[in-house]
Amino acid sequence: MYRACIFDLDGTLANTLYSIANFSNRALRACGYPTIDPEDFRKIVGDGADTQMRRMLTRVKGAFTEEELSHLRTIYDGYYAADPTDRIQPYDGMMDTLQQLHAKGIRLAVLSNKPHAWTVSIIQTMFGDKLFDCYYGQRAGIPKKPAPDGALRIAEELGVPAKECLYIGDTNTDMKTGAAAGMDTAGALWGFRDRRELEENHAVYILEKPTELLGIVLGDK
Repeated sequence: MYRACIFDLDGTLANTLYSIANFSNRALRACGYPTIDPEDFRKIVGDGADTQMRRMLTRVKGAFTEEELSHLRTIYDGYYAADPTDRIQPYDGMMDTLQQLHAKGIRLAVLSNKPHAWTVSIIQTMFGDKLFDCYYGQRAGIPKKPAPDGALRIAEELGVPAKECLYIGDTNTDMKTGAAAGMDTAGALWGFRDRRELEENHAVYILEKPTELLGIVLGDK
Protein backbone atom coordinates (compact mmCIF):
# COMPACT_ATOMS: atom_id res chain seq x y z
CA MET A 1 0.00 0.00 0.00
CA TYR A 2 2.85 2.39 0.84
CA ARG A 3 6.04 2.74 -1.17
CA ALA A 4 7.57 5.55 0.87
CA CYS A 5 7.69 6.82 4.45
CA ILE A 6 8.30 10.49 5.19
CA PHE A 7 9.34 11.17 8.79
CA ASP A 8 9.30 14.25 10.94
CA LEU A 9 12.56 14.63 12.87
CA ASP A 10 12.05 16.18 16.32
CA GLY A 11 9.99 13.87 18.52
CA THR A 12 9.58 11.29 15.76
CA LEU A 13 12.94 9.97 14.56
CA ALA A 14 14.96 11.26 17.50
CA ASN A 15 14.39 12.64 20.97
CA THR A 16 15.66 16.19 20.60
CA LEU A 17 13.67 17.67 23.49
CA TYR A 18 16.58 18.11 25.89
CA SER A 19 18.86 19.34 23.15
CA ILE A 20 16.38 22.04 22.17
CA ALA A 21 15.70 22.91 25.82
CA ASN A 22 19.42 23.21 26.55
CA PHE A 23 20.15 25.56 23.65
CA SER A 24 16.98 27.55 24.32
CA ASN A 25 17.71 28.06 28.00
CA ARG A 26 21.32 28.99 27.30
CA ALA A 27 20.04 31.65 24.88
CA LEU A 28 17.47 32.90 27.38
CA ARG A 29 20.11 33.22 30.10
CA ALA A 30 22.47 35.02 27.72
CA CYS A 31 19.72 37.56 27.04
CA GLY A 32 18.92 38.03 30.73
CA TYR A 33 15.64 36.10 30.80
CA PRO A 34 14.52 33.31 33.13
CA THR A 35 14.72 29.76 31.87
CA ILE A 36 11.90 27.32 31.05
CA ASP A 37 11.38 23.80 32.39
CA PRO A 38 12.71 21.38 29.74
CA GLU A 39 9.47 19.37 29.75
CA ASP A 40 7.52 22.50 28.78
CA PHE A 41 9.28 22.51 25.43
CA ARG A 42 7.00 19.64 24.37
CA LYS A 43 4.39 22.30 23.63
CA ILE A 44 6.78 25.05 22.55
CA VAL A 45 8.55 23.29 19.67
CA GLY A 46 7.23 21.95 16.39
CA ASP A 47 6.47 24.92 14.15
CA GLY A 48 9.90 26.27 13.30
CA ALA A 49 12.47 28.23 15.30
CA ASP A 50 10.84 31.64 14.84
CA THR A 51 7.56 30.41 16.32
CA GLN A 52 9.51 28.66 19.07
CA MET A 53 11.29 31.92 19.97
CA ARG A 54 7.98 33.78 20.07
CA ARG A 55 6.47 31.19 22.41
CA MET A 56 9.53 31.32 24.64
CA LEU A 57 9.50 35.11 24.90
CA THR A 58 5.76 35.20 25.53
CA ARG A 59 6.26 32.76 28.40
CA VAL A 60 9.22 34.49 30.07
CA LYS A 61 8.51 38.13 29.23
CA GLY A 62 5.02 38.69 27.83
CA ALA A 63 5.21 41.48 25.27
CA PHE A 64 8.42 41.74 23.25
CA THR A 65 9.83 43.60 20.28
CA GLU A 66 10.95 42.18 16.96
CA GLU A 67 14.48 43.30 17.85
CA GLU A 68 14.36 41.22 21.03
CA LEU A 69 13.07 38.27 19.03
CA SER A 70 15.83 38.63 16.45
CA HIS A 71 18.52 38.89 19.12
CA LEU A 72 17.32 35.76 20.94
CA ARG A 73 17.13 33.82 17.66
CA THR A 74 20.67 34.85 16.74
CA ILE A 75 22.03 33.66 20.09
CA TYR A 76 20.06 30.41 19.88
CA ASP A 77 21.20 29.73 16.32
CA GLY A 78 24.81 30.23 17.33
CA TYR A 79 24.61 27.70 20.14
CA TYR A 80 22.70 25.16 18.04
CA ALA A 81 24.87 25.46 14.94
CA ALA A 82 27.99 24.73 16.99
CA ASP A 83 26.76 21.23 17.92
CA PRO A 84 23.37 20.23 16.41
CA THR A 85 23.57 16.66 17.77
CA ASP A 86 24.11 17.59 21.42
CA ARG A 87 21.98 15.45 23.79
CA ILE A 88 20.05 13.78 20.94
CA GLN A 89 19.14 10.09 21.00
CA PRO A 90 17.24 7.93 18.48
CA TYR A 91 14.10 6.41 19.94
CA ASP A 92 14.19 2.75 20.96
CA GLY A 93 13.46 0.51 17.99
CA MET A 94 13.76 3.29 15.43
CA MET A 95 17.04 2.22 13.84
CA ASP A 96 15.90 -1.39 13.47
CA THR A 97 12.58 -0.26 11.99
CA LEU A 98 14.31 1.98 9.45
CA GLN A 99 16.74 -0.76 8.48
CA GLN A 100 13.94 -3.26 7.90
CA LEU A 101 11.92 -0.81 5.83
CA HIS A 102 14.99 0.08 3.78
CA ALA A 103 15.83 -3.59 3.23
CA LYS A 104 12.33 -4.15 1.81
CA GLY A 105 12.76 -1.35 -0.70
CA ILE A 106 10.63 1.27 1.05
CA ARG A 107 11.85 4.77 0.20
CA LEU A 108 12.66 6.81 3.31
CA ALA A 109 12.77 10.58 3.72
CA VAL A 110 12.74 13.29 6.38
CA LEU A 111 10.82 16.57 6.46
CA SER A 112 11.60 18.94 9.32
CA ASN A 113 10.95 22.57 10.20
CA LYS A 114 14.47 22.61 11.68
CA PRO A 115 16.98 24.55 9.53
CA HIS A 116 18.26 22.38 6.70
CA ALA A 117 21.94 22.30 7.71
CA TRP A 118 21.05 21.14 11.22
CA THR A 119 18.69 18.51 9.84
CA VAL A 120 21.43 17.11 7.61
CA SER A 121 23.93 17.03 10.48
CA ILE A 122 21.54 15.22 12.82
CA ILE A 123 20.36 12.65 10.28
CA GLN A 124 23.84 11.78 9.06
CA THR A 125 25.25 11.56 12.59
CA MET A 126 22.37 9.58 14.07
CA PHE A 127 21.46 7.34 11.13
CA GLY A 128 24.31 7.51 8.61
CA ASP A 129 23.97 8.46 4.96
CA LYS A 130 22.55 5.21 3.53
CA LEU A 131 19.05 4.79 5.01
CA PHE A 132 17.33 7.96 3.81
CA ASP A 133 16.86 8.83 0.16
CA CYS A 134 16.46 12.52 0.96
CA TYR A 135 15.99 14.87 3.87
CA TYR A 136 14.57 18.35 3.86
CA GLY A 137 14.98 20.87 6.63
CA GLN A 138 13.58 24.37 6.46
CA ARG A 139 15.01 26.07 3.39
CA ALA A 140 14.35 29.12 1.27
CA GLY A 141 11.55 28.78 -1.25
CA ILE A 142 9.69 25.97 0.54
CA PRO A 143 7.03 27.02 3.07
CA LYS A 144 7.42 25.34 6.43
CA LYS A 145 5.00 22.71 7.70
CA PRO A 146 2.00 22.46 7.89
CA ALA A 147 2.17 23.67 4.28
CA PRO A 148 2.34 20.53 2.12
CA ASP A 149 4.99 21.86 -0.28
CA GLY A 150 7.94 20.07 1.30
CA ALA A 151 6.13 16.74 1.51
CA LEU A 152 5.01 17.01 -2.10
CA ARG A 153 8.51 17.99 -3.22
CA ILE A 154 9.88 14.90 -1.49
CA ALA A 155 7.27 12.62 -3.10
CA GLU A 156 8.19 14.03 -6.50
CA GLU A 157 11.91 13.54 -5.84
CA LEU A 158 11.27 9.94 -4.77
CA GLY A 159 9.06 9.29 -7.78
CA VAL A 160 6.25 8.05 -5.54
CA PRO A 161 2.65 9.35 -5.75
CA ALA A 162 1.53 11.19 -2.60
CA LYS A 163 -1.22 8.62 -1.95
CA GLU A 164 1.47 5.93 -1.72
CA CYS A 165 3.47 7.86 0.90
CA LEU A 166 2.91 7.51 4.64
CA TYR A 167 3.72 10.62 6.68
CA ILE A 168 4.88 9.94 10.25
CA GLY A 169 5.02 12.63 12.94
CA ASP A 170 4.20 13.45 16.55
CA THR A 171 2.30 16.76 16.43
CA ASN A 172 -0.79 18.40 15.00
CA THR A 173 1.50 20.20 12.56
CA ASP A 174 2.63 16.86 11.15
CA MET A 175 -0.88 15.47 10.84
CA LYS A 176 -1.98 18.62 9.02
CA THR A 177 1.04 18.45 6.72
CA GLY A 178 0.40 14.87 5.66
CA ALA A 179 -3.31 15.43 5.16
CA ALA A 180 -2.73 18.59 3.11
CA ALA A 181 -0.33 16.64 0.88
CA GLY A 182 -2.88 13.87 0.29
CA MET A 183 -0.92 11.36 2.36
CA ASP A 184 -2.06 9.02 5.10
CA THR A 185 -0.64 9.97 8.48
CA ALA A 186 0.71 8.02 11.43
CA GLY A 187 0.93 9.68 14.84
CA ALA A 188 3.90 8.81 17.08
CA LEU A 189 2.94 8.55 20.75
CA TRP A 190 6.59 8.34 21.80
CA GLY A 191 7.09 11.97 20.76
CA PHE A 192 6.29 15.36 22.25
CA ARG A 193 2.48 15.40 22.15
CA ASP A 194 -0.36 13.12 23.24
CA ARG A 195 -2.95 10.81 21.72
CA ARG A 196 -5.73 13.37 21.94
CA GLU A 197 -3.87 15.88 19.78
CA LEU A 198 -3.10 13.24 17.15
CA GLU A 199 -6.66 11.92 17.09
CA GLU A 200 -8.18 15.40 16.92
CA ASN A 201 -6.02 16.04 13.87
CA HIS A 202 -7.25 12.87 12.16
CA ALA A 203 -4.18 10.62 12.30
CA VAL A 204 -4.99 7.54 10.21
CA TYR A 205 -2.80 5.40 12.49
CA ILE A 206 -1.70 5.87 16.10
CA LEU A 207 1.62 4.20 16.92
CA GLU A 208 2.75 3.15 20.38
CA LYS A 209 6.28 2.26 19.22
CA PRO A 210 8.32 2.56 16.01
CA THR A 211 8.25 -1.15 15.18
CA GLU A 212 4.47 -0.93 14.63
CA LEU A 213 5.29 0.76 11.34
CA LEU A 214 6.44 -2.56 9.96
CA GLY A 215 2.97 -4.06 10.22
CA ILE A 216 1.40 -1.04 8.53
CA VAL A 217 3.91 -0.62 5.72
CA LEU A 218 5.07 -4.19 5.12
CA GLY A 219 2.00 -6.09 6.28
CA ASP A 220 4.03 -7.93 8.93
CA LYS A 221 1.89 -8.77 11.95
